[in-house]
Amino acid sequence: MPAARLPVMDDVVLRDVVEADLEVFLEQEHDPEAVRRSRFPARPRERFLTHWRTRVLGDPANRVRAIEVDGQVAGNLVAWWEEDRRFIGYWMGRGFWGRGIGTRALGLFLAEEPVRPLYADPHAGNTASVRLLERHGFQREGTVRHDGDEHVMLVLRSG
Repeated sequence: MPAARLPVMDDVVLRDVVEADLEVFLEQEHDPEAVRRSRFPARPRERFLTHWRTRVLGDPANRVRAIEVDGQVAGNLVAWWEEDRRFIGYWMGRGFWGRGIGTRALGLFLAEEPVRPLYADPHAGNTASVRLLERHGFQREGTVRHDGDEHVMLVLRSG
């Protein structure tokens, strides 16, 4: 009897973001389905690049990681301060959805990010993102509105 074949697992790695990653992130942000799910409007190229270079990568208080899968840039994870709250956000290219990559990447990121409580506020209609955060221990603490859209406020209180 032949040996059972195990499913191939993608090799998920978090690493520092390099300049070349920004073009991939820009393309991912402009995916119409990702925009629809996140309710986050895609920014024009120069505004996107300026934001990433100055506000994301330019702020030493941020924790910023590229998600790499089998040598390909799959997306990014970012933690930042908004007043007295530490938030996280992430973006994955559509070709990497539904493969467990987000689950593994977020687990790695949470192991690096020591601040608790940690907040996230995905669009309420983005059920996959809400479920991902809840699988990692985030709990619902109400809703907030951004540009007229309802978002779920999730909080991770312990590591």
